[in-house]
Amino acid sequence: MPDIRPTVGSGVLVLNATYEPLCVVSVRRAAILVLSAKAVCVADGDGFLHSVRHELPVPSVVRLTRYVRVPFRATVGLSRRAIFARDSWRCAYCKGPAETIDHVFPRSRGGRHAWENVVAACARCNHSKGDKTPAELGWRLHTKPAAPKGVAWRVLGHRAPDPRWASWLDLPAEAAEAAA
Repeated sequence: MPDIRPTVGSGVLVLNATYEPLCVVSVRRAAILVLSAKAVCVADGDGFLHSVRHELPVPSVVRLTRYVRVPFRATVGLSRRAIFARDSWRCAYCKGPAETIDHVFPRSRGGRHAWENVVAACARCNHSKGDKTPAELGWRLHTKPAAPKGVAWRVLGHRAPDPRWASWLDLPAEAAEAAA
């Protein structure tokens, strides 16, 4: 029996009819879109999908045949996983491996739960910091926290992009390969 479990690169990038990236779907959903003529395969992935009479290359990127108007949110949603991805799973204070999230200006003192106030932190730094600001401890942030920008964040969120999607997501090929 064939192995049908999803692999790491099992997502398929969906482009609008105008080649604008829309979302990432499963290989199964992309194959259904192609077979029902709602999309065409733009870039092939690895392997083939087989049926009794047909053989279809696994799609990596598909383009819808009709334009779909999709309202995008102006900002990227704030989530724990997205914070870790933005900060590359590194502590904002000591650059060690991040395990928790921390509010730079503590919520107990009026700090907001927003992209500009939340960073990834290791447990040691988070515990040492407690209810203080970095300035009170003499610490500094290696980078100023900010909301992620760009098409890639809006489409992918915290997912690592497939290197084959670099040209459609306006990513340099090196950055996509490093993320994969």
